[in-house]
Amino acid sequence: MTGNELERVTLVCDGSSLKDPSGPGRRAAAVAILEFRGERKIIGRYLGSMTNQQAEIMAACLGLEALKEPCRVTVISDSEYLIRTMRGEYRQRANRELWRRLKRAAAPHQVTWTWTRGHAGHPLQEKCDRAARRIARAGRVDHDELQRILERDAAPSREGPSRG
Repeated sequence: MTGNELERVTLVCDGSSLKDPSGPGRRAAAVAILEFRGERKIIGRYLGSMTNQQAEIMAACLGLEALKEPCRVTVISDSEYLIRTMRGEYRQRANRELWRRLKRAAAPHQVTWTWTRGHAGHPLQEKCDRAARRIARAGRVDHDELQRILERDAAPSREGPSRG
């Protein structure tokens, strides 16, 4: 890599929002997996009461905000709402503060927004989905559990992302 080239990073993200069994609200979580230089890092956050769409936006924010320098990032998500809004295909009518946060997080990077069908066998997306649901269900982040999810079938993917 020369001094002018940006680091290539794959960011796979997913959000989850489940009915709170203890009351009328929601339990939401966001997870991002970063893949770069043959290594992977998983980040998860319990979000409290948020919609699924808000959790999807927050998952992308988590991943982009974790990057310490400008990168060439491929963001992969199963949320058409997230991907198509960031591509400019949908208008940002709701969740404006979250969209502003995501735009700030994306600004230093060259970002490609890529959609993949959920539950269609994309290994890292499946890991994000599983981790986000577990955090939302538990109402907290268990970092050891996140690491176990990440390490199952841990070889970096050789397949290209789905485009859609």
